[in-house]
Amino acid sequence: MNKICVPTFLSAILLVSISGFTIDNQADDLERSMERGNELYIAHCITCHMHDGKGIPNVFPPLAASDYMMEDLDRSIKQIIYGASGEMEVNGVVYNGVMSGFDLSDQEIADILNYIRNSWGNKGEIVTAQRVVEVR
Repeated sequence: MNKICVPTFLSAILLVSISGFTIDNQADDLERSMERGNELYIAHCITCHMHDGKGIPNVFPPLAASDYMMEDLDRSIKQIIYGASGEMEVNGVVYNGVMSGFDLSDQEIADILNYIRNSWGNKGEIVTAQRVVEVR
């Protein structure tokens, strides 16, 4: 290798190593967040949305494989903070109910959403406390 290629080659190896490290850290962060989110889900959400996230047909909408949950992250953040009421269509079914908001920290909201958005057939990007702050 000539002198110009060696630094470029070493830089490329470093970049790939750092990128892999970042992806691994994000996976670890998501896993830990989901563990916390599972506990919060049990404490705050399971009564209406059930242990399997399927809700109660025609009463409480499903979170499992939910088009509504996955299509608008900002809306989901706001609904946990402020609650929701009125009609909403989830997976082709119209629900008309009330969900009260929750007094949770930004990290707790991120954790619940990471759990819901990555369970029961859902696959979402990691939600951070900073994202919740920006939406709040």
